[in-house]
Amino acid sequence: MSFKVTFIGAGSIGFTRGLLRDLLTVPEFRDIEVSFMDINSHNLQMVTELCQRDITENGLSIQIKPTTDRREALKDAKYVFCTIRMGGLEAFATDVDIPLKYGVDQCVGDTLCAGGIMYGQRGIAEMLEICRDIREVALPDVLLLNYSNPMAMLTWACNKYGGVRTIGLCHGVQHGHHQIAEVYGLEKSEVDIICAGINHQTWYISAKHQGKDLTAGLLAAFEQHPEFSRTEKVRIDMLRRFGYYSTESNGHLSEYVPWYRKRSAEIMDWIDLGSWINGETGGYLRVCTEGRNWFETDFPNWMKEPALEYTAENRGEEHGSYIIEGLETGRVYRGHFNVVNHGVISNLPEDAVIEAPGYVDHNGISMPLVGELPLGPAAVCNVSISVQRLAVEAAVHGDDQLLRQAFMMDPLVGAVCSPPEIWQMVDEMLVAGEPWLPQYAVAIAEAKERLASGNLIPTRTDNEGAARLKVKSVEEMQLDRAAANKNAGESDKGKDREKVR
Repeated sequence: MSFKVTFIGAGSIGFTRGLLRDLLTVPEFRDIEVSFMDINSHNLQMVTELCQRDITENGLSIQIKPTTDRREALKDAKYVFCTIRMGGLEAFATDVDIPLKYGVDQCVGDTLCAGGIMYGQRGIAEMLEICRDIREVALPDVLLLNYSNPMAMLTWACNKYGGVRTIGLCHGVQHGHHQIAEVYGLEKSEVDIICAGINHQTWYISAKHQGKDLTAGLLAAFEQHPEFSRTEKVRIDMLRRFGYYSTESNGHLSEYVPWYRKRSAEIMDWIDLGSWINGETGGYLRVCTEGRNWFETDFPNWMKEPALEYTAENRGEEHGSYIIEGLETGRVYRGHFNVVNHGVISNLPEDAVIEAPGYVDHNGISMPLVGELPLGPAAVCNVSISVQRLAVEAAVHGDDQLLRQAFMMDPLVGAVCSPPEIWQMVDEMLVAGEPWLPQYAVAIAEAKERLASGNLIPTRTDNEGAARLKVKSVEEMQLDRAAANKNAGESDKGKDREKVR
């Protein structure tokens, strides 16, 4: 088989190298065309060198075509992987630090809450430009496989306004699946699940072992687990009160709802600092910063280490390669995908991007009807969907009134901040994001005037958060090279949750 796969945001070492390995593990794909594109030529060069070395040492003749020209990369592409982080870590820092001044303490800040909403404003503007190029130069039946966050917002915008068939992909469902199996002393392959909801708020509405229902005993099983009872307190509490286990990590989930991070003094009651993903303030920003600094410094040593082996046992769990394999070879793949609802989950809005079970083969991507979510989980999802819809429309139209309303409706922001505080916080975040928010030129000019007036609500500029840890230096990371390599090289930086910092 020969077709072209393009990676946009290929300088993301964690995603790019692993996704390419997974793809080239498929025997039929030994002659595909691969194009890497990134706006950062230095990162692009490093990742290309590393991935080309992997390809060569696995005996394949594929030559990666790297470029900073997006249209060149997309020309005649059949599949496009998108792993961009619009604004990079510089903008990401403002997503965490500015809300913290107002008492909004986030662990991640890339999906919902103040950080996720603003990340969406930057990302949607760029994704629509990417979609325009895809429409104009890629193949007519191209499929955009989006790994960038905020997953639901970006996938929503691409499908509604981008004119490109887009599916959103995430590894959250697989994690919780492993956990459910573990609390029952089973292997993941022994537990069959149905998971449905929205990205990062998907619910295990069914879990069975040899036909026997496991959901009824999940609360007791998690409460008795020696690790999860300590590291997943928010998820266990949501299970206790809503009846179903949520896919998302403890730290992520805690910032999507109004109850666990609204009072600084109580945050430590719900989180654990054994791993950033359990709730550390700004934890994802820290590990991403460490990963970037480590890869840029240590890259020469990576080229001396053994290449990744393109073998079935080394293939990862990311959905992307399996979807392409199913479409191209006809081999059936079952996964959980982010798609426009269209009635798959009957008590969530038709236009929302939902996450639900799907099947892939030669006939395409098929989404069976799930029916109704349980009322409690559906209510949690519907609150977030309202925020997402406001944020998408705000980003597309450059409407700062809708943007402010998205902030107002966000569960954690609304639990912590008053309306005047929200208005001022949005002003600050718009101004900080000016280089990446062309659609808000007028609103940013007006925000600058208000911020310069001097008549401002006092903020807590010294607020470091309830559980913030400092970024490790390269010298500190050298004390544990294996951990540093793992952090820099994994797309899923929350995979190793037992390691104590």
